Amino acid sequence: SPPQALSMNELQEITDDISKLTIVHEIVLNSDFKLQAASFSPKSLQNRVKETLHKAFWDSLEEQLSASPPDCTQAIQLLQEMKEALLSLLLPWHNQLRSQIEGALDMELIRQEAEHGALDIHGLTTYILGTMARLCAPIRDEEVRGLQRLTDPAQLLREIFRVLGLMKMDMLNFTIQSLRTHLQDHTIQYERKKFQELLDKLPSSLDCTREWLRKAAAEASASSSQPPPHPAVGGSSAAHSPGAVSSSTTVPSLMSVLNRGYMNLLCWESGQKEYPETLFMDQARLQDVQAQVNQLTIIAAVLLVTSGMCGSTLCGSPGFVARLKRVTKVLLEGLSCTRYEEALEDISDQVLQEVSRTLSQLGYAAFTTDKCASLKGQIKSIADKGNAVRHVIDQRIRSFLSLFISPDGQNSQKDFPKGLDPIQEELLEVGHRFGSVIHHNRQ
Repeated sequence: SPPQALSMNELQEITDDISKLTIVHEIVLNSDFKLQAASFSPKSLQNRVKETLHKAFWDSLEEQLSASPPDCTQAIQLLQEMKEALLSLLLPWHNQLRSQIEGALDMELIRQEAEHGALDIHGLTTYILGTMARLCAPIRDEEVRGLQRLTDPAQLLREIFRVLGLMKMDMLNFTIQSLRTHLQDHTIQYERKKFQELLDKLPSSLDCTREWLRKAAAEASASSSQPPPHPAVGGSSAAHSPGAVSSSTTVPSLMSVLNRGYMNLLCWESGQKEYPETLFMDQARLQDVQAQVNQLTIIAAVLLVTSGMCGSTLCGSPGFVARLKRVTKVLLEGLSCTRYEEALEDISDQVLQEVSRTLSQLGYAAFTTDKCASLKGQIKSIADKGNAVRHVIDQRIRSFLSLFISPDGQNSQKDFPKGLDPIQEELLEVGHRFGSVIHHNRQ
């Protein structure tokens, strides 16, 4: 039967659930996660509307306070919001300070004073600034001190309101950091529950995930059905016949299928197919890992080709490999795989310049024209995905990264693959990031 249409309320509920799920997931997996105030493009309609409304409000406030006698209607409204902002910054045990704020910013008394023309805005703002100085994070100290130098009441109220907004955001981010450990202990159960609720409402929402797993299962099954590369000597001929291999084919384990699927994410071609729905929240993280893996593959291949051509004496020169690595990384930064060919053209020129400079410094004869052409050609050929050196490096990197997603693979990470020493630090960092995302999703 066709899927049942959802009402607007149901769609809104699903959107809210996904939003909550995404935020919790992001807090747990992204240690740098911070809430930020909404911002719009300077030329956008939203920004123009916001600036127009804000200007109208603050201009009106200035007119009211400049009138004779002053009209404190909007000022009182602001003082009410400032009081609420200060109270929101308090921790549960700040009982005394809470009572002080309630007393100093007694809104009923403030309204009565305004009615009788006795409202002391300067005194109230002085108290608010003092309280802000006690509550703000160290990063806001200078801004709060700067407010104390303002003398225009309307400008002072405007700036106090702005800095209080920043302080509220600081408190929210502090709370998030404080709760992260607690969330890590409970997020798996929460995500499972929310995901199941979403699946109940949208039962056909995992088509791409099923296709991703089917492909991984087929590959894992084909891999497990391959005959051993070196059969034992003296085994019966029947044991190694095509029929025997077929009959002994084993069904791949769930773990091997998942591992194959996760490793396939590092080869995902953008635009080729939809990402698995179960990994939507980590798509950007995993694509960033994929981009870094591609970049490290090229860097390692360039260094391996260069060392093979230049020999250990030149490559052992202090700083030589580091300089080649740095210039290669800079020229690859931010590029997609489709632009590697043009980048390798520039990289080959830079490598030759560095080789010539180092040979001269060490007192060795310069490379011949043919040798320079050969080195440049080998480096440029790395752009081809079928290049033998690139293929070997790629397989070694992926084999190493597979250890980070295997439950028992962490103990073997010290066995670093040959030829990858120059990128060891970066590869370990990528591996830990990859493993962290995968282990969380696996649970």
